[in-house]
Amino acid sequence: MGDEQRIPPDELLRNARAAFDGGTDFTVAVEEEFALLDPASLDLVNRFEDVKAQAQGTALEPNLVGELIASEVEVKTGRCETFAEIPSALLERRGQLQALVEPLGLALGATGTHPWAPWQEQRIIDTPHYRRNDELLRYVVWRNNSFGLHVHVGIRGADRAIAVVNGLRTFLPELLALSASSPFHDRVNTGLHSARTQVFTRFFPRCGVPDAFASWQEYEDYVRFLYATGSIDEHTQLWWSVRPHLAIPTVEIRICDAQPDAGEATALAALAASLAARIARAHDEGEPLAGHPPAVQPHRLIEENLWRAIRYGLSGRLIDLDRGDVVPARERLERLLEWVAPVADEIGATPYLAIPERNAAERQIARFEEGATLEQIYAEQVEVPVRG
Repeated sequence: MGDEQRIPPDELLRNARAAFDGGTDFTVAVEEEFALLDPASLDLVNRFEDVKAQAQGTALEPNLVGELIASEVEVKTGRCETFAEIPSALLERRGQLQALVEPLGLALGATGTHPWAPWQEQRIIDTPHYRRNDELLRYVVWRNNSFGLHVHVGIRGADRAIAVVNGLRTFLPELLALSASSPFHDRVNTGLHSARTQVFTRFFPRCGVPDAFASWQEYEDYVRFLYATGSIDEHTQLWWSVRPHLAIPTVEIRICDAQPDAGEATALAALAASLAARIARAHDEGEPLAGHPPAVQPHRLIEENLWRAIRYGLSGRLIDLDRGDVVPARERLERLLEWVAPVADEIGATPYLAIPERNAAERQIARFEEGATLEQIYAEQVEVPVRG
């Protein structure tokens, strides 16, 4: 997140409720985090300030921000009124960033983790926001050298936004399985498909799968309690994998690994946006949501599925929380594509919904099993950041 001026909690929450109640349904924006690399060694390099300076006066400047470490940069599509605008916006931002960094002698990486860069060598950027996080979290934030893809979906109505967040909790494992791109970390094959998620969600407080809230008021009471007890001093310190954003009236989906391939990033964003819109429609029509059987504790079962997605990604099996059986992750995703189909048409996402034959993690693991080195495998990922 950026360095927006801190607003008193009462004003922040009052403004957020009003913004949601007056908001627009199903606008979409995508944020992508990229590693800044030495093109020869592919090591992370602390050059964000150079990139930011290079962006001044360009079309990319308002859509480029820092993200924790100086060897990372984030670009945003900006708000799109329908999903149909996202594919070209995402490609445009990637192309603008590529054109910006090449004259600086930099390359870009877009996997959830860097395979070997030592966290001790990454410098936290010097902004008030990240200085506060450094002081608050120390080792937790130092170790978070990770790269993700976030999707913001506009939802009209504060209580309705809470209902959408509640519904999306169930589908976080499917989104993670589809997005997994980080099998390598600390110069080892971790045996995981998303080492990023294990590092981030298991280290950070107030992270991972949030609790369900009965209403906006219940959520607001919780946030007020965190402020009152000094647990947080910024609303962005709620690092959940899905959350109502308190600065803009969107539900933000934050579970996904970064994507080397722009086409796969688009497909991932299409599913995330379609799920949010489909859940909103189900809420409006009183349709029971999938994955919320009454006789179990869904939060713990969602965590079981999240672990399966971290460990095995798209190659694994997930629990169908309605039927109580275990099915291949691809089959779960195929069912979701069918479930979101009507609203995907409405928001312009249908042409982009796809499940790859192999996702980024599977491709990298296959190359490792063939005998390729981490350097060779990562170089192959770095070659595709603006490919459609």
